[in-house]
Amino acid sequence: MKKKILVLGCTGSIGTSTLKIIESFSDRFEVTGLSAHTNPAGLIEAGRKFNCKNLCLSGSKTADSSIKYSGQDGLEQLIKECNADIAVNGIAGSAGLLPSVWVLENGIDLALANKETIVMAAPLVYKIAEAAGKQILPVDSEHSAVFSLINKYGRNSVSKIILTASGGPFRKFTKEQLNSVTVEDALKHPTWNMGKKITIDSATLANKGLEVIEACRLFDVTPDNVKVTVHPQSLVHSLIETKDGILYGQISKPDMRHPIMQALFWPDFTENNLEKLDLSSFLTSSPLEMTFAGANTELFPMLKLAYSAAEKNGGYTIAYNAANEIAVQAFAGKKIGFYGISDITEKTLQHDWTHEPKSIDEVMQIDKEARLLAENVLQSITKKDV
Repeated sequence: MKKKILVLGCTGSIGTSTLKIIESFSDRFEVTGLSAHTNPAGLIEAGRKFNCKNLCLSGSKTADSSIKYSGQDGLEQLIKECNADIAVNGIAGSAGLLPSVWVLENGIDLALANKETIVMAAPLVYKIAEAAGKQILPVDSEHSAVFSLINKYGRNSVSKIILTASGGPFRKFTKEQLNSVTVEDALKHPTWNMGKKITIDSATLANKGLEVIEACRLFDVTPDNVKVTVHPQSLVHSLIETKDGILYGQISKPDMRHPIMQALFWPDFTENNLEKLDLSSFLTSSPLEMTFAGANTELFPMLKLAYSAAEKNGGYTIAYNAANEIAVQAFAGKKIGFYGISDITEKTLQHDWTHEPKSIDEVMQIDKEARLLAENVLQSITKKDV
């Protein structure tokens, strides 16, 4: 029997990679639902290609009769009615939280690429998953690697988690250089082809900051036990350190289809046609090199701010994410400079966010309050770094 797949954000980078896997394993998977936010043409084409009638354009209403659902209410209805076994949530940003909740509430396993779900509401989301008896399978390449390694060696054997970071396009820049970088510069990621927001987050190391928070919540560890190492080649996707001091890592070509495939086939390993990393194929004259270095949190304060938020209870991680989203939008619109992102986030986090949300509604209320505060900070900061 084929596994039934719902793909949320099917026209984005995660969604299109997921559909490539499904196409390669058409004998194993069936698409029963697809959503896009504002790309009706891409959504309709995907529906046609995979013979899927359950289509939702979540960002707006549409008059196209081939799109059955629209808006947020339509997205919730799609999730309820598509009869999926597992959903891949590739929606970007905080907009992905409620769809994750709806997936689990409807008894569907969750392959999660939306890190904000865990950053904003991990305890509540895990409670929903437990009540439904459903799995949350991480799809971020780093957390997928850690998930696999912990399953291999056992949670009680692990003393530290080491997340790898490419370092983004600015890893060799000075502070003076960073003060004058542009949006166009930030979008030139050296390794990964991702959406605009996550690419800017990679340049500021906010993405790695969100992943630190996510690792703490996913694997129930303190921030002290999550380390970040800059690994520009993006071949080692993360490591664990066991209690005896040995490091174990997951190594493969930088291709998001690997972690997506692991989630879709979990707990099985399956032969596939993805390009493998053959370490014996490199010549002596041009050997493969893998380098590692510490992350500079002074030059990239978004990482330091994430650690600070992760150490605190309450809504600090919600506020971190909300402020960063507002600031990145302003940077992308050329209203602020590179360090304006961390300035807005830091000032937003100075507010009291100690209230611990007891419901998803309270999570969304904290998110709203943090966005309003970040908007106020944005209006008040100087524009000298534009």
